[in-house]
Amino acid sequence: MTEENYLYRTSPFMLRNQFPGSGHWHIPVIPKASFADDEFHDLRLIGYDRTKPDDERNLDRMVHFFLYDYKFERIWKHPDQDVEKLKRYRAILFPDFSMYLEMAPVMQLYNVFRNRWCGAYFSSKGIRVVPTVSWGDENTFDFFFDGIPQGSTVAISTYMVSAHGNHADQKEFFLKGYREMLRRIEPERIICYNEPFPEMEGNIVFIDYELSSWKYQNKDYTPSKYLSYILGEQPLPENSTIHIKSGYVLRDNCKGMGSAYGGSWKPAKPEDERFIGEPGEIKPSYAGGKHGGYSRLTKIGDDGRAIVERHSTDHFSPGAHTNPHDHPIDWSGGFPHLMPPVNYPDGAPEFKCYRGRKSMGSYIRQNTAEENRFETISDFKWCVNCGGEVQFEWHGKVFGIWPQLRKAPAAPLQMLISQILIDDMEATEKWCDNADEVLEYTIDGDRLRDIITKVDVTDRTI
Repeated sequence: MTEENYLYRTSPFMLRNQFPGSGHWHIPVIPKASFADDEFHDLRLIGYDRTKPDDERNLDRMVHFFLYDYKFERIWKHPDQDVEKLKRYRAILFPDFSMYLEMAPVMQLYNVFRNRWCGAYFSSKGIRVVPTVSWGDENTFDFFFDGIPQGSTVAISTYMVSAHGNHADQKEFFLKGYREMLRRIEPERIICYNEPFPEMEGNIVFIDYELSSWKYQNKDYTPSKYLSYILGEQPLPENSTIHIKSGYVLRDNCKGMGSAYGGSWKPAKPEDERFIGEPGEIKPSYAGGKHGGYSRLTKIGDDGRAIVERHSTDHFSPGAHTNPHDHPIDWSGGFPHLMPPVNYPDGAPEFKCYRGRKSMGSYIRQNTAEENRFETISDFKWCVNCGGEVQFEWHGKVFGIWPQLRKAPAAPLQMLISQILIDDMEATEKWCDNADEVLEYTIDGDRLRDIITKVDVTDRTI
């Protein structure tokens, strides 16, 4: 055996056996870290993907790993490369490799081991570590809580199991594991990333996603005007129009436990009912709006879910839409995703019922203006990421947002935002690669991100 082969075979990063273990599988034990109570007052987090070796502004934050696994896979493969950088922050909520219910149990066990090993490793380097806890179904409780000493401060996230984006919550599954965690670990405190369920007991430290998100780390963005109200340090002024709302972690930014597909999709607003029906049915509906509504026809497929929808409008954007145009509907993500429009410059084919149906389905009630309003930034991002078309008004100006294929031939799916009902729409057009870029669009000096929950939404398709 060569020396190179011997060193490889006996390397601690190969054997991963350098830490004391617990349970049948010798899951590495995370030493219990000590914290003062005041360290959790107004606590904010920073994602591992936002940490920097030269960061000087966010060192009072704790580092979280509520991210897709590929964003921190290097922590497992090359943990030594991040030690000096992570030492500078207040603490880390150790890496949280995913624990989806659909995973093979051996993969869940492997990820539990990886989570604990990384925590034990960084603890051995003098970094304070908060165990991040997640779990599967009851058959796997025998190893999901191994390696965490009783009385530890722990971290959890409720996002993936909460109701959002028309997905039902997975509260029953979550609470079974949560109560088991309380019984086995008896945690001193529980850092909860995203809003806790009312049924959750214990000393819970609620972390608001919005206050821990990237935009509060941007030196060009200061939320000081509202921060004291958000934190409850001052009462809202009399007759104030400020609405304090908790933020939500977006699906493309946060992962963890529960179903990999999210909870089952369910209609959340009256107009969402058009996506579910009898096989072969065509469901008529009307999208209203003070600037002119339009009719829609939604065709239901063999499985009772919509397969295509026709819009009898050009959305005031004839360069991007014909009247009518169709949207194929994709359910591969577990929810209705409106694909880019299929346009018919030479005339549209007949929109036919099939499977022998002679009549259309019952008419769908329109959403009210309040039901169309975006309650949170995440609500808006969910809508446009699902292919939703949006029309809104701000300061007397009307704007449209349409996900579609870019005019430039080499670009993937894009989102177009433009002011409409004006002579030169192209002068106001902005092509964006994602919802965050759309939110940076400015209207009379206001970023859309800062006003999207206040605008008058006159049309939204999802």
